[in-house]
Amino acid sequence: MNITNTDAVLTKLGYTPNDTLRSQLEKIREHTPGYDKIIKHVLDLHDALQVDKSYVAMSNSTNFLKIKIEALSEEMQKEAQEKVKRFEEKYKVNLKKVEGKETYYIMGFAA
Repeated sequence: MNITNTDAVLTKLGYTPNDTLRSQLEKIREHTPGYDKIIKHVLDLHDALQVDKSYVAMSNSTNFLKIKIEALSEEMQKEAQEKVKRFEEKYKVNLKKVEGKETYYIMGFAA
């Protein structure tokens, strides 16, 4: 699977591709520095977070992908937070935490 393919990315994130979602993802690609460098790792993070009832999704309010931690227990929440921290450090990704929520915007590659 070519992970730079818009439909493949949408499908991997759990969306059914359509023109509106393709356009939204294209805007995210344009606004995310290093998108092509990090998208594979973003999709891997999405898969890893699934066991903690958390995920990566497209933001409806900004042109960025977001990480949502919706873990059902404190232990699962800590595990998800650790995965996000490792992702941020290992792949040099800039994240912006939403105040008061367990949500992080993926701002791009931290060159």
